[in-house]
Amino acid sequence: MKKLTACAVLLLFVAAVPCAAQLKPEHGDQRPADRDAIMAHLDKIFQGFIHQDPAALRAGHSAEWVGFQQGSRTIQKGLDKYMQNTSGAMKNPVHMTSYKILEIDITFYGDVAIVPYICENTISGPSVEPFRRKLRILDVFAKLNGDWVQVATNTGAHPETELEDMGQFVKVDDSDRKELLAAREAVWRAYFAGDQAALEAALPAETIAISPGSQPWENREAILAGAKQFAAGGGKLVRLDFPRTDIQAYGVTAIVYSTYEYELSVGGKNSVHSGRATETFVYHGGKWLNTGWHLDSTSPAPAQSTQ
Repeated sequence: MKKLTACAVLLLFVAAVPCAAQLKPEHGDQRPADRDAIMAHLDKIFQGFIHQDPAALRAGHSAEWVGFQQGSRTIQKGLDKYMQNTSGAMKNPVHMTSYKILEIDITFYGDVAIVPYICENTISGPSVEPFRRKLRILDVFAKLNGDWVQVATNTGAHPETELEDMGQFVKVDDSDRKELLAAREAVWRAYFAGDQAALEAALPAETIAISPGSQPWENREAILAGAKQFAAGGGKLVRLDFPRTDIQAYGVTAIVYSTYEYELSVGGKNSVHSGRATETFVYHGGKWLNTGWHLDSTSPAPAQSTQ
């Protein structure tokens, strides 16, 4: 009988035991010792955040760790990147002071464990009232050199927390304020110029406008028609000023309160208009969209002539 080649032997073995290479899922309750070891490991990671201990965090993750942290826009790769992204949390006086796991499930595939869970963290610090944030996390653990260690994770805010964040007051920094004011002025100038393309790009379909003397309220179609009619009639914007502006921002929504003054030239005659404006902007698609406004008028009636 001819000798079987190594390849033939392997094929015979695979045919005889077709499930040999399959990993059978096992629930955490089926492996209580490994389950408890992972829970203890998770606790050490949380304690690292609570006590702002970088060494504990480093010890809890593999060198080849990969995944997403809160706010990640790209895949984060390697332990050094993980530590770099958590360095702020290690120094911030306002930080996690306690945690509670609300829901968790552990499934083993050999020496790999899939661990989805929901936790509620308490955040506190000097002159800061304690508040809670829920996270929705999926961790991957692997048994390396006899110990369970986190090798991957996906960390994000729980939907309940996202809703709360959307309603939180946000301080508008100089960069956002500059973008908002530029977006506001661009809409006003586009309207008086009859620039349909610019208005279509700045005003979403659901835009609602309340202007002085307008009955009924105007939708996007009516706004575009009004701008087109003004420009077609030869109207020109001579001057536009916003003497006072205040901004409130909540999540990705900003409310811009202004006093306005503008001068128009129509049929060889100039008129000055002034009043107050409340405008709503939503950050979407990388820019601020003007979703609506309410204007009132403080202009003399009839409007002052500056011919």
